[in-house]
Amino acid sequence: MLLDVAPGVKISEASRVSGVSARSLRHYENEGLIVPGRFSNGFRDYCQSTIDRVLVIRSLLESGLPVRLIRDVLPRLTDGSGAGTEVVCAEFLHEVESYRDRLAARIAVLSDQQAALDAYLCSSRRTDLEQHSRPVDQPRAGRGGRAFPNDPVTAAE
Repeated sequence: MLLDVAPGVKISEASRVSGVSARSLRHYENEGLIVPGRFSNGFRDYCQSTIDRVLVIRSLLESGLPVRLIRDVLPRLTDGSGAGTEVVCAEFLHEVESYRDRLAARIAVLSDQQAALDAYLCSSRRTDLEQHSRPVDQPRAGRGGRAFPNDPVTAAE
């Protein structure tokens, strides 16, 4: 999804055309993911290639990839030379698969924990229902099945 951007675009316009907040653009810069130019007054200058790179970064982040992985491979994927692209892509795909496998393992652990909590809640609710479902005319009993001595309900019986 390449956008046609006029030269000399400030951060607010770059944010608008890319759909990425100005704060995120600054974060991408701080992380070394993008290097926008600068106007003479020090304002950031976003060219077409930087905006295109932002779109790639956003897509990769939305896919769940960590910034570390994106930072490691992005320069080699977008340098435009095409040299060694197959090797870079193979390395990148291996890293993505490895990340996905670690994520799947974490999901499995979380699913097990969720199932354990569901079982606990189900058991607790069943116990709670059993305790509160005695008939109204059945006397409440203390220890050993005896009535509570100061209980107005059982004392009247």
